[in-house]
Amino acid sequence: MNYSMLRYLFGVVLLIEAAFLALPLVVSVIYWESSGICFLITMAVAGILGFLLTRWKPARRDMYAREGFVFTSVAWIVISLIGAVPFTLSGQIPSYLDAVFETVSGFTTTGASILTDVEALDNGMLFWRSFTHWLGGMGILVFMLALVNMGGQANHLLRAESPGPTVSKMVPNMRKSTAILYGIYIAMTVLEVILLCLGGMPLFDSLCTSFGTAGTGGFGIKNASMGAYPSYYLQGVVSVFMVLFGINFNVYFFILMKKYAMAWRNSEVRVYLAIIAASTLVITVNILNLFPSVLDALHHAFFAVASIITTTGFSTADFDLWPQLSRLILVMLMVVGACAGSTGGGVKVSRMVILYRVLSSELHKLLHPRSVKVLTLDGKAVSRETIQGIQSYMTLYFLIAVGSMLLVSLDNHDFVTTVTSVVATLNNIGPGLSLVGPTGNFSIFSAPAKIVLALDMLFGRLELFPMLILLMPSTWRKN
Repeated sequence: MNYSMLRYLFGVVLLIEAAFLALPLVVSVIYWESSGICFLITMAVAGILGFLLTRWKPARRDMYAREGFVFTSVAWIVISLIGAVPFTLSGQIPSYLDAVFETVSGFTTTGASILTDVEALDNGMLFWRSFTHWLGGMGILVFMLALVNMGGQANHLLRAESPGPTVSKMVPNMRKSTAILYGIYIAMTVLEVILLCLGGMPLFDSLCTSFGTAGTGGFGIKNASMGAYPSYYLQGVVSVFMVLFGINFNVYFFILMKKYAMAWRNSEVRVYLAIIAASTLVITVNILNLFPSVLDALHHAFFAVASIITTTGFSTADFDLWPQLSRLILVMLMVVGACAGSTGGGVKVSRMVILYRVLSSELHKLLHPRSVKVLTLDGKAVSRETIQGIQSYMTLYFLIAVGSMLLVSLDNHDFVTTVTSVVATLNNIGPGLSLVGPTGNFSIFSAPAKIVLALDMLFGRLELFPMLILLMPSTWRKN
């Protein structure tokens, strides 16, 4: 283990977080809010620690997969612990554990909240809370790679922060690739802000809403979430952008390069859009009697489907009151999630596509034992290692989900609350059903349950393996 290199990189991350804390500080100053001092103190502490850790260059700069996984996991924990400090210092979230839960939920783009009254927070805190979504959506480490030239070492960090976009096939230079991704990410965010402002949403609200949409996080600044804006235009803009941010960012790169055939060839995106269309249609028919017109039912069904499959978590209506079929479809979408290489969470559509084709291949072999069939995706052969990796991931996903449900069940809440709270956090969605539905929150859980659910958010955002590697004794041995 190259500890000197890890120490240096942690320092860089703390310096980056300190720089980002300046933004909510500016917001607090603009609105003359006393909480600005809390951001200033946190920024100073993070900056000083970052300076001290980067004061001495590492003796060896070599870094391998082990260091990449360890750094990624610990870095996400550290930025969450630091990011929670302003909430507690200001007294707006008095419990530090609750503040950590809220911040982990923000950075992992989950959107699960312990707050019973979001509107009680001042503007600086609301901005920081939503901005953590934007930072976590693309990944702070991806941002770091866009700034710091790490050469071939960057691959290990990007691989560990896997829910972020896959950039290895864009351009040969990894730093340029991450810069391109952030350019697309920023441009799409700015476009959404402009469209929301054109619809009459205040600039501050537009910024916070766009941060939550871009990171597919779903922290709202109103207690009624997007239901506080009774405009089909505003809700429609958010619906469309939730779907767009759930698409693999490589597709946007191909479109920019005018490689339209390569963009359309992505079977995952086609399946993703087909799932959205089919789910919206079924739910619309199922909830027709709850709304005055077909248009109303279609609008709310599409918003709910887009919000859940992309794991954003915004809401326009309490879908926990919808018929059982609609609720079951939404729970299934929670698990499926968005595309790989997007800011969305969940198992990812690509894994589902590959698992489906593996199953089809196995059934074909039963009928034709001597046949040889190569499994392909987008015209390329899927390696045995990839298939085994997906199967291992799904097994581990199931074990962690079941284990978490058993631990959370000690709080003795109803079955639906217990199950969907784990599903919602492990898949980085936010709202579940019953007591943790769109009108509920996670304040009902005990401290141990909150710790389990916060860990589930980190497991889900980092796709399980990096967090588990921290528990292996061999991980911490020196090279």
